[in-house]
Amino acid sequence: MSWIERMGRWFEAHRFAVDLTTTLLLAGLMLASATDLYASDPDLSRTASISWTVALLVPLPWRRTRPVPSAVAVFAVALAHMLVGYPMIMPGDLLVLVALFSVTVYGPTWAHVTAICATAVGSVIVLPVAVAVSTLGGLRAAGIAEMLPIGIFCLVTALAVWAFALARRSRRVTMDALRDRAHRLEIERDQQARISAAAERARIAREMHDIVAHSLSIVVAQADGGRYAAASDPPAAVRALGTISETGRTALTDMRRLLGVLRSQDDEEAARDDAPGGATTPTGGGTAGARPPAPPTREEPRAARPAPQPGVGDIEDLVVQARDGGQRVSLVRVGEPRALPAGMGLTLYRVCQESLTNVRKHAGPDPAVTVSVRWTSSTVELEVLDDGRGAAATEHDPGFGLRGMRERANLYGGTLETGPRRGGGFRVHLELPLPGVPVVAAPPTTSSTTSSATSSATSQEDA
Repeated sequence: MSWIERMGRWFEAHRFAVDLTTTLLLAGLMLASATDLYASDPDLSRTASISWTVALLVPLPWRRTRPVPSAVAVFAVALAHMLVGYPMIMPGDLLVLVALFSVTVYGPTWAHVTAICATAVGSVIVLPVAVAVSTLGGLRAAGIAEMLPIGIFCLVTALAVWAFALARRSRRVTMDALRDRAHRLEIERDQQARISAAAERARIAREMHDIVAHSLSIVVAQADGGRYAAASDPPAAVRALGTISETGRTALTDMRRLLGVLRSQDDEEAARDDAPGGATTPTGGGTAGARPPAPPTREEPRAARPAPQPGVGDIEDLVVQARDGGQRVSLVRVGEPRALPAGMGLTLYRVCQESLTNVRKHAGPDPAVTVSVRWTSSTVELEVLDDGRGAAATEHDPGFGLRGMRERANLYGGTLETGPRRGGGFRVHLELPLPGVPVVAAPPTTSSTTSSATSSATSQEDA
């Protein structure tokens, strides 16, 4: 910021003090030369002119902080000295132009319109009449006609000042609007940053819940089964330990991928700090005090690198993993699969994952589960059914599972229906609208196709 801008801001912040100082300096000049141009008695006129000039100067310190009262006071004093027999006091009457300028720039619209109208009436009517009465000793039409050019000159001068003040007012209004817009944009930017941070925290919380809850439920179930089977069926215990190991590796991979998003910004900042342009060199000269080079680090294992997010095509892996964990799960596909955005595919995967986790936790011993993925012309539907007899998860469950599933569905404009089934068990039904892409017409479904799908589901359940 330049010194001129700093000075301008200081003047704006201390308007009354600046205007008071200016008024005092102006008073010294005006009082020394105050006179009535049309006075009949110069000695008497000198004292009255000084008095009226002081009265005109008194409201000026408030011309910007209180523009309307200040302008009203100046105009009232000018009108009063005309009516009592002092038509024109110079240079005091020039303060009327100062008041007109101030109320136009800093006052409301109605105030400066009223001020210029009052100035026009005073210049064209009141001033010629007052001068004619003062010089001719009475009201005469010829005297008024002779003084009319003086009034017109005063009116033209006032109009010029008013026009200049309007331009100054327009610039001030524009600058105020720009400042207000910049302030609102800063507030909006901060709000958007907070909203984005909250949304990111909610997303990470959902992902962490799904990863940890699903993986740990499998680990706990397999560990309990392996402990009981260790004495009588060692191969079953070995298979349980293998399932635990595989589930743990998968969970670690998912968590590394999720936490890698959080570390990306820190890695970028560290890279900028390590760049030659951003490095700092210790004082003392030479290289004696320089920071020793960091030892080379080993390359991260391949599993720690970011991997693609799971999608709807990975639901079959979930079903296989659940079967390996001892659950009776069948998978049914209906319709022609289509490409989905990564986030929508992840939503289907996580809802299926959380549903299977809830079955394992709440459905009781040995439930039968059916996972259905149905593709229509405008939607994709996921349904998970079980016939468990255990404690069913409800909408009033204080956990995050159902809440997270509902948040994921709302994120893509879908619907989620959950609740107990008639006759026992629990149902989770997710429906998401497909993105607006051309859909390839699928061949009509025949009885043979339906029979094939049904036999496939049956064979998978038997397996």
